[in-house]
Amino acid sequence: MKIYDYNGKSNISGARIRRRRRALKLSQSELAARLQLQNAMLDQKAVSRVEKGERFVADFELLAFSRALNLSLEALLGLEEGLASPSDCDTMSSGRPDSHGTGLAE
Repeated sequence: MKIYDYNGKSNISGARIRRRRRALKLSQSELAARLQLQNAMLDQKAVSRVEKGERFVADFELLAFSRALNLSLEALLGLEEGLASPSDCDTMSSGRPDSHGTGLAE
């Protein structure tokens, strides 16, 4: 199995997931239950590992987190204006949007 590592973390959304979960006053177990209702079979321990950046998050799981937390995918990824930190975007070559507005260099 491939080990995923981005700046020492396995995902870039864990801290945002934790902040949103706490803002909603949900426990990790309650969040896990919401995820399971969407067929994303994560338990409390998996939620904890995601929040600490120790676990990779699949695209379908990220969508489930977005729905369970009522937060956009862009916000979970730090792509909404003013939310992205430089470390989240350091793979972008120039830090400025390209002609297509994607923020990725061609």
